Amino acid sequence: MKSKKAPPAAGQAVVLLSGGLDSSTTLYYARSKGYKCYCLIFDYGQRHSREIRSAKKIAAGAKCPYKVLKIKFPWKGSALLDRKIKIRSCGLGTKGIPATYVPARNIIFLSFAISYAETLAAKKIFIGANAVDYSGYPDCRPEFLAAFRKVIQTGTKTGPGINVEAPLMRKSKKEIAFLAQRLKVPLQLTWSCYKGGSRPCGLCDSCVLRAKGFREAGIKDPLV
Repeated sequence: MKSKKAPPAAGQAVVLLSGGLDSSTTLYYARSKGYKCYCLIFDYGQRHSREIRSAKKIAAGAKCPYKVLKIKFPWKGSALLDRKIKIRSCGLGTKGIPATYVPARNIIFLSFAISYAETLAAKKIFIGANAVDYSGYPDCRPEFLAAFRKVIQTGTKTGPGINVEAPLMRKSKKEIAFLAQRLKVPLQLTWSCYKGGSRPCGLCDSCVLRAKGFREAGIKDPLV
């Protein structure tokens, strides 16, 4: 008699996947914990589609089903949505929220993830938010996720059974690079640069943070 394949030990999870180093590492982390992962990739009118292509390849390579959700921010309000707003060369360490902040982006993305998780009866939502080496985004902080967990608990049918996990929240980019290497994340497929193109610009905040992490970890970045 043919035996049935055992279900994943940890159940199902929704993973927000942008194609960058952090979200890709988060996907592989969730997989390593035994979750069957369903990826959400957002086409939200961002400056380039390079990251979307990367996210698709990463999800497919990890053998995880994915959905690309096309949404629109007609009011712009970010350098990632409006080409008239200049993406600054590394502004890390300066005060204020950078021009690449997309108003309420993680609130919107997580809201879609909650809806998807409820239909899947998934117990986890994974997001690659990071508060150690970050560019000043208010929706990448532990306080934000703690507040959002309360929203899920009080505003959804199965809320008390769903939790948002951010396994990279307290990690430096060096630690994330180490973890990505250990989990065998296909680093050559990831994309972090805000400007798109065929090669990373090396100057935007995201490129500088990524380069710092790989350098400190002693790992060669295959994109450079």
